[in-house]
Amino acid sequence: MLKVERLTKTYKAAGGPLTVLRDVTFELQPGASVAIVGPSGSGKTTLLGLCAGLDRPTSGNVILAGESIGAMNEDERALVRNRHIGFVFQNFQLVPTLTALENVTVPIELRGDSGRAVTGRGRELLERVGLGERGDHYPVQLSGGEQQRVALARAFMNEPKILFCDEPTGNLDGDTATAMVKLILDLNHEKKTTLVLVTHDLELAKKCRRIIRLRSGLVVSDEMI
Repeated sequence: MLKVERLTKTYKAAGGPLTVLRDVTFELQPGASVAIVGPSGSGKTTLLGLCAGLDRPTSGNVILAGESIGAMNEDERALVRNRHIGFVFQNFQLVPTLTALENVTVPIELRGDSGRAVTGRGRELLERVGLGERGDHYPVQLSGGEQQRVALARAFMNEPKILFCDEPTGNLDGDTATAMVKLILDLNHEKKTTLVLVTHDLELAKKCRRIIRLRSGLVVSDEMI
C-alpha cells in the first residue's frame, strides 16, 4: 500500500542546507497500522507530508497504492490524494462557513459529485462517529472533540485506502482523546484502511501494530507490537 524508498528532504536555510529526513525506507501492507514517533524536530510531520504527497522529496521516492508520487507535480499529487487518502490533523481544519455535514462531503464534491447519495453517505458517517444529530451545526457550535470527529468522518468520505493522522489527539483532553483513538482504530479495522499515525504519545503509539522511531531525521528503530 505504501512504499518509501530512501526518502531525503533538505530545506534551504540561512545557515546553509537543513536536512530533516535522511534515507528513510519502509513498506506498509494494506490494512496495516503504524505509529511514527520521535522528539520534536525529528522529522515526523515532514515524513507524513511526503508520504501523503503534500510535498516532494529532495531525493528518494514514495509509491502509494501502486503510483509513484515522488516526482509528480502538485495537480497530479492532488488527484492521488483525492482518490486514495484521508487526513486527520491536530487542528481539525474544518471550513468554518460550512456545516458539519457539508465539511464531511467536501472531498466527494471536489470530484464534482453531489446529490442524495453523497448527502446520505455523509450522514451515515456522522452517525458512525456519534454526531448524527449535529449535521446542521457549524464548527463554532461544536466542541473540540466533536470537531475532530467531523474531521474523521470527512477523512473516510472518499473511502480512502490509507489514512494519515498528524497528532490527532493533540488538542483534546484526556477522556476525549481516548475516545477519539478508539474511534480511529475501530474505523481502521472496519474499513480495512491502512493507518499512518504521527504522535508524541507512546501509549497511543502502542495501540498500533508497528512503531517507527525517528531521531534527527533517521529511522532509529522499526518494531512490530
